[in-house]
Amino acid sequence: MCELFGISSREPTTVQISLAEFARRGGATGPHIDGWGIAFFRDGDVSLIREPEPSAASAHLRFIHDQHVPSQLVLSHIRKATQGSICLRNTQPFMRELGGQPHVFAHNGDLGNVRERVNIAEGPYRTIGDTDSEHAFCYLLKLMQPLWQAAIAPVMAQRLEVFLQFSSEIAKFGAANFLYSDGDFLFVHSHFRRQDNGETSPPGLYLLHRNHHEHHLLNGLEIDSDQEMTLLASRPLSNENWLPLSEHTVLVIRHGRILRQVSACSDSHMTSAASTAAEAVVVN
Repeated sequence: MCELFGISSREPTTVQISLAEFARRGGATGPHIDGWGIAFFRDGDVSLIREPEPSAASAHLRFIHDQHVPSQLVLSHIRKATQGSICLRNTQPFMRELGGQPHVFAHNGDLGNVRERVNIAEGPYRTIGDTDSEHAFCYLLKLMQPLWQAAIAPVMAQRLEVFLQFSSEIAKFGAANFLYSDGDFLFVHSHFRRQDNGETSPPGLYLLHRNHHEHHLLNGLEIDSDQEMTLLASRPLSNENWLPLSEHTVLVIRHGRILRQVSACSDSHMTSAASTAAEAVVVN
């Protein structure tokens, strides 16, 4: 299976330490040798770099690591191919435009015959490659597209309801761990995955929340700032207290803060009223 890494922060941050440990999983300390990609959200757009090569040996990734690229939102993926050939078009994360904003998606898992069972023909998006992951992303955008036709961007509750529907439907086909952002919010679905001991079980993702005060220099001036960030990963990337996420956990995160935690049931779509009743504000 593939592995995921994501970070959302209040202030722009760099990801050297976590990214280096994550990248080693792509051929050095892990078997994920079939490609890697990383998306940095910056200034209303995305810098997306992908390569169908092992991340642990990538000169491109070492360059990115050394450049200290600042971003408030980063999504990354290393691939162990289960569906689709090893090539650039099948390398994640995937990106599309919707409503004048970049939408980025990364998936860990095998969704079986989702390409035969889930129809995207009537939607506005087609796959470039031949993976189950990209097919699922096109289906998510098909569901989201009506919300983004209005002149005003949809509110978070509307986007969450669609993401819950999507997660509930797609999880029926197999392991469905997702990181998805529309440029405003980071949406997360944790399911189950093949663990390092070979067993297939939850958690699909781990979470680490950091909240601390930083003191640093900027152009010779002393700057004090409160930094808050939330990190997601398929497995812990440090010796800190990473929390395993329960099966079917959905999170909405913005600027490092967890705004909502709800449960997406794979057997039935949660209605808006039901999802509202299940909401929990995790960080005040």
